[in-house]
Amino acid sequence: MCTQILKLNEVVQRTTLSSSTVYRLVKTGHFPKPIKLATHASGWLESEINDWILDRREASETAK
Repeated sequence: MCTQILKLNEVVQRTTLSSSTVYRLVKTGHFPKPIKLATHASGWLESEINDWILDRREASETAK
């Protein structure tokens, strides 16, 4: 399975969260951690972001 790496701006677009919210959720363990790509570059695995979105959707549906 080929997995893409998403940069922060793509993660923000897909999740509709702000960048500060993404990092806050990472810090509290409620969002996937980024992977280090280079000294000053990080990214997220697309599959992990998709899973997180699906988990939020399922949690929303069960809360109804």
